[in-house]
Amino acid sequence: MAGLLEGKKALILGVANDKSIAWGIAKALKKQGASIALSYLNDQLKKRVMPLSEEIAADFVFELDVTNDEHYDKLKSIVEQKWGKFDILVHSLAFADKNDLQSDFSKTTRKGFALACDISAFSLIGISNHLQSLMNPGGSIMAMTYHGSQKVLDGYNVMGVAKAALEASMRYLANDLGRLGIKVNCISSGPIKTLASSAVKGVRGLTATVEERAPLRTNVSPDDIGGTAVYLASNLSNNVTGQVLYVDSGISIIGM
Repeated sequence: MAGLLEGKKALILGVANDKSIAWGIAKALKKQGASIALSYLNDQLKKRVMPLSEEIAADFVFELDVTNDEHYDKLKSIVEQKWGKFDILVHSLAFADKNDLQSDFSKTTRKGFALACDISAFSLIGISNHLQSLMNPGGSIMAMTYHGSQKVLDGYNVMGVAKAALEASMRYLANDLGRLGIKVNCISSGPIKTLASSAVKGVRGLTATVEERAPLRTNVSPDDIGGTAVYLASNLSNNVTGQVLYVDSGISIIGM
């Protein structure tokens, strides 16, 4: 039986290693028949991404530094050359200066604030703008967020503000791109121990809290996020756009 995404092409941004949420998504989309392309930030991370690209038989890999305007134009050219059109865009990119995550939020620097919002939120706007003309009708854009955008999490600090900006950007993009038949949504994952989350001082305690207090009493994994990504990428989610879908064992519904 053909997979749900047979014949679809998926551009996945943000795989850092085999613990990444983006990697869980890449595996799930591939399993359902999608063709995959992966980004890497720099030569250091390329060494980690290349073996994964071979494991998943990715069509191509490409360098992407979202703070570099030239990379946006280059990405469009690469996708157009390799695929022509594509169907799925997965945005799993976020960064904040470690100092801004370890000190009081009120001590966030202007430079740190701008950097976190640039990489974590504006990049979704910039990439969507550059690639929208290459997306097929029925296409799906999804970005990874976290509940720290809505509630205060110790140590999440400026990243919470950046994720709030990401979610608001997602809604405005959903309105813009809806006329092209493109869905835009966010997936809000429960706490997962990844390279990115290691900078957040409270993540270990959060995973323990999920096991103790979440309705399902279990932590989520990148594979769980992959399943939701398949739903958003497929026709099963027709007319679902502008939404934040929580995959967190229900911890976000639990009060103090």
